[in-house]
Amino acid sequence: MKTIDNISFKGKRALIRVDFNVPLNDQLKIIDDSRMRAAIPTIKKILDDGGAVVLMSHLGRPKEGPEDRFSLRHLQQHLGKLLNTEIQFADDCIGESAKKMAASLKPGDVLLLENLRFYKEETRGDEEFAKQLSELADVYVNDAFGTAHRAHASTTIVAKFFPKQKVFGYIMVNELKSIDKVLHDTQKPYVAIIGGAKVSTKIDVIENLLDKADELIIGGGMMFTFIKARGGKIGNSMCEDDFLETARQIISSAREKGVRINIPTDAVIADSFSNDANTKEVNAENIPDEWLGLDIGKESIGKFSSIIEKAKTILWNGPMGVFEMDNFAHGTKTIAQAIADATKKGAFSLVGGGDSVAAINQFGLEDKVSYVSTGGGALLEYMEGKVLPGIQAINE
Repeated sequence: MKTIDNISFKGKRALIRVDFNVPLNDQLKIIDDSRMRAAIPTIKKILDDGGAVVLMSHLGRPKEGPEDRFSLRHLQQHLGKLLNTEIQFADDCIGESAKKMAASLKPGDVLLLENLRFYKEETRGDEEFAKQLSELADVYVNDAFGTAHRAHASTTIVAKFFPKQKVFGYIMVNELKSIDKVLHDTQKPYVAIIGGAKVSTKIDVIENLLDKADELIIGGGMMFTFIKARGGKIGNSMCEDDFLETARQIISSAREKGVRINIPTDAVIADSFSNDANTKEVNAENIPDEWLGLDIGKESIGKFSSIIEKAKTILWNGPMGVFEMDNFAHGTKTIAQAIADATKKGAFSLVGGGDSVAAINQFGLEDKVSYVSTGGGALLEYMEGKVLPGIQAINE
């Protein structure tokens, strides 16, 4: 693996693709800076070597060119605090102004470019756009695992203009090593916990895991597709009727491969999708009409926690319920705590996927697990066994 540790950056400018796609509130203040903080070790290594840094990222999904609410200048001041240095800001990511600013950088300087997605050429993977980006530096560093599954100009195409000077940053290195631990270098028992709303988005991941895991725990909205597939009554709970047969096939395949598939036996249900709704706990296979399941119940929590407790390798992707509402957060919180407890006893645990990461942060347990992945879609695709363009571009 070609990493920044293989290069001395003394006197060089590094063009780093970071993932600074952070959430902002209505006042355009950062709500969660974890993606920015994750990139600091890579940036500091280059600065400590005596290099200069040009940072490029996207923010949000601007539709028609520049929009102030998607400007990376809203991150400039906070980034300066994190790095304890002044950050220069280029009001464009290509063009004469950006080129001039990059050329005048001295060792230790940091330049933040404007949002890449202000140009449609970025997402189109335009070669000329990538070439203009490449002219800003001597070395290309990809440290944006969250976008590694996209063949965009800044994540993939730009690498071809640095045939011998392209490497992974520390985030990418840590992501790949950690994911490989739950895909290839696993200790038994291996427990995979898959939750979230839809079965449809996780089919390939689940099928890939059936060749690796000993126990598969299903939670979140997708559990009701599995329960209905087995003939259960789910009331008004979320269900993907088009995937009932898929759920049956997964259950059957798990049985054939000797993987225990654990589907919740009880659920916390509500008479409306609201934190103020009336709630009760019932058998998950017998939910009354007009009621909907929003969390796993006590019996399932106890059983799942006991399975996790004995694990040596744990993958968690997707919450157990609607954890954003206090009355339906108990299942997700307890499972998160069980993962933290198992980690303390020596298990390797990887938490990935936007909602799981939000949950582990919400419960203050992010430092109690082995690794928290920054990639959502990239993590899923990598776990499905797909080749990610952003990784391939560095390795070629």
